[in-house]
Amino acid sequence: MREPKFIPYTTFQEHSPEEMRDRAKTFREELQRRRTIRTFSARPVPREIIEECLRTAGTAPSGANMQPWRFVVVSDPDIKLQIREAAEKEERAFYERRASQEWLEALAPLGTDWHKPFLEEAPCLIVIFGLSKTIFPDGRKLKNYYMTESVGIATGMLITAIHHAGLAALTHTPSPMGFLNKILKRPSNERPFLVLVVGYPAEGTTVPDISKKSLDEIATFI
Repeated sequence: MREPKFIPYTTFQEHSPEEMRDRAKTFREELQRRRTIRTFSARPVPREIIEECLRTAGTAPSGANMQPWRFVVVSDPDIKLQIREAAEKEERAFYERRASQEWLEALAPLGTDWHKPFLEEAPCLIVIFGLSKTIFPDGRKLKNYYMTESVGIATGMLITAIHHAGLAALTHTPSPMGFLNKILKRPSNERPFLVLVVGYPAEGTTVPDISKKSLDEIATFI
């Protein structure tokens, strides 16, 4: 077992309480402008922007620092079409047979159905996988504990980075998602987490008239 190695923490930046309030408020206001969209422009997104956002996601904390995530960026039109066709097959089965009436009623205000044209129209899909096991170059395998939590944190940071860069995104979770391994030729230790659709809003894009819960509804101070 390796002995832990520590280095000085020199990157922390302290701010006055006034600065912290301003920074927190400004950041909150920026994220309040973020909306999930379902109509994307075909306008291409420079690769270097996606790379920087992925680097941000890669700074996320993870169980034992195993970083159990894999991001597959898809811009090839043929592969996007394959993903759309496979996803719509599962989504149609969900909307027409699998979903409970209660869940369909919960989705109704969002105006969604099994048609997913954004998977083909958006310039970029980021398919996020969680690694159930880390496979080392020497063949050793190590189970990744807290994989779902770790990948979820990284995904949240990725969504935030994408918005901060000036792009829009949509989280898409067809179920089941095993077809993504087949289409993208990913190994069995990689489990699909979600598809993040990324790009610019199409002209005339609209969003549902919904609101977020208040602080009192989501937080308790003891």
